[in-house]
Amino acid sequence: MNVELHCHNIFSNYRSNSSRLPFDCGVSLEDQLNEALKKNVQALFVTNHNTLDGYHQILEYQKAHDRYSNIQIYPGEEITIDNKGHVLAYGLDKEISPGKTLEETLDEIKRQGAVSCAAHPFAVSNGIRKKARLCDMIESFNSNNIDKFSNMVASKFAAENGLLSIAGSDSHIASTFGRSVNTVEAENNLDTILQKMLAGQFKIQAAQYATAKEIYEHAHYILSNSRAPLLEYASQYHPRAHIAAKWALNSFVRHPNNRFWRALGSFALYLTKRASKKVNIEGYDEDIFEKRSWRTLISMSFTP
Repeated sequence: MNVELHCHNIFSNYRSNSSRLPFDCGVSLEDQLNEALKKNVQALFVTNHNTLDGYHQILEYQKAHDRYSNIQIYPGEEITIDNKGHVLAYGLDKEISPGKTLEETLDEIKRQGAVSCAAHPFAVSNGIRKKARLCDMIESFNSNNIDKFSNMVASKFAAENGLLSIAGSDSHIASTFGRSVNTVEAENNLDTILQKMLAGQFKIQAAQYATAKEIYEHAHYILSNSRAPLLEYASQYHPRAHIAAKWALNSFVRHPNNRFWRALGSFALYLTKRASKKVNIEGYDEDIFEKRSWRTLISMSFTP
């Protein structure tokens, strides 16, 4: 059985606790189910940010459309903890609110008889790094970690610490659904699947990266839909830059394939890769990632 363990849909919007960038995912319920059929995914966990919404709604949508009846859909959540790191929870009965410590979050997951997983633990902006060993499992490959160093370190860390390992598509656009798939031999019901997780019987079947084009497409979705709150923020906190910000945002939204914006996007990915390499490979202070300061990360990326 092919299982998708990390995917989002439109109900992930307005759940990231970011007033400036409230939009997260543009994948409709229909798109998500169509991709499951197309890519032969028999089971999926809906893992929207800080909510179980999207799981209940997709079940209702499925009931109204017979052609999706053979796809099994299970509850999940990607929870943001107090330091902005992310933890996946599989098999929840009740939504877990964000902002708790890692330990509090894991205790609540366990109380519900669910399974915890460290999402993209060595990613630049939202991993829990070595504290991943406290979770039941670790996402040793995440399709969106296209800097590659994050996945290299996660895979090595999982092997060295004997951690149960899975791969996640972390799908925020339709085309990346099923990009990473795990297989398991099990009856297609939640209790059995959770047991198989804890027994280490999930195997990574496919672990493929999102393309730079797909990362760019996701960024365009976020920025174009978050235009109003971004401009309101600029007007309130950076009034002198408001006109320039408005021009830049409007230009990007209307002409995302313009050479300038494409080049800027490529440069941003390059800086992310440099920051990841410096900390994950070259031994720079990992507290830089813990503080989640993009200004510091960009500055570090420019240093030789």
